[in-house]
Amino acid sequence: MAGKKKPLVVITRKLPDPVETRLRELFDARLNVEDRPMTQPELVAAVKEADVLVPTVTDRIDAALIAQAGDNFKLIANFGNGVDKIDVAAAAKKGITVTNTPNVLTEDTADMTMALLLAVPRRLAEGANVLTGDKKWAGWSPTWMLGRRIWGKRLGIVGMGRIGTAVARRAKAFGLSIHYHNRHRVLPAVEDSLEATYWESLDQMLARMDIISVNCPSTPATFHLLSARRLALLQPTAYIVNTARGDIIDEEALVKLIQDGKIAGAGLDVYEHEPALNGKLLKLAARNKVVLLPHMGSATLEGRIDMGEKVIINIRAFVDGHRPPDRVLPARV
Repeated sequence: MAGKKKPLVVITRKLPDPVETRLRELFDARLNVEDRPMTQPELVAAVKEADVLVPTVTDRIDAALIAQAGDNFKLIANFGNGVDKIDVAAAAKKGITVTNTPNVLTEDTADMTMALLLAVPRRLAEGANVLTGDKKWAGWSPTWMLGRRIWGKRLGIVGMGRIGTAVARRAKAFGLSIHYHNRHRVLPAVEDSLEATYWESLDQMLARMDIISVNCPSTPATFHLLSARRLALLQPTAYIVNTARGDIIDEEALVKLIQDGKIAGAGLDVYEHEPALNGKLLKLAARNKVVLLPHMGSATLEGRIDMGEKVIINIRAFVDGHRPPDRVLPARV
């Protein structure tokens, strides 16, 4: 007797080998071996034919694409936590379930946030470039390559969710004073363990911090949350680090304030229009005013495999007729 037909699962980018192997074992998985981003026509063809699509955070799954989905297309199993590029409401109206991969990248992203938090005030990238540049290093000097101490400074965390809390734990161990702004105050036990100060007013917190770490999700409500007006509240000696999403910060305003010396510098892993980069940011990086990374905050092999395992669990649950554990529901309006 022939076995049950496996669902066709289209994966938009190359995933770690263990994940792809397991996907092939369980499903009729169509891999992207070349790891070339799929074009919009290719995405349209995929949703017309597939039962399941596994996109990543760089794929735009909008209402126009969803409207062209075939009758068999019933699940978008996102390889990533953020679903800001997926029209979850349009999917729900068409009877398509959306899932994501939460809670697996917290520690990796917090590690990278801490790395940037150290790199910017202590001029780590600039110092490393001295040894690989054209000029020969002249040796140690008492007043050369002076950065700023982070011990004893105030860190303001924008978004005290899992990642923000993980950043706070690390930063406290480095002697930083923890402050945070969040939609809701965290549990008293968490506040007490971190000796954290809650600010209901984001404006008031920004004006008093030495370093700002952006760790909130990208939503319509957080678009340009750090606007030109709010960025102008920062002290001229303050630094800002962003490992969340680029559009939370008004990038043009940030560039101008750094150019004018009204903010000391920034460490960025995400950008407002990535993969396109603001040319002015690149010039600031060349002048050692900012440290720029290519969206690698969660880039560990362990993290990517954990994400893949969540994708597989969500697909298997859905195919077996159960509610996927990581289902994403449309936001309430």
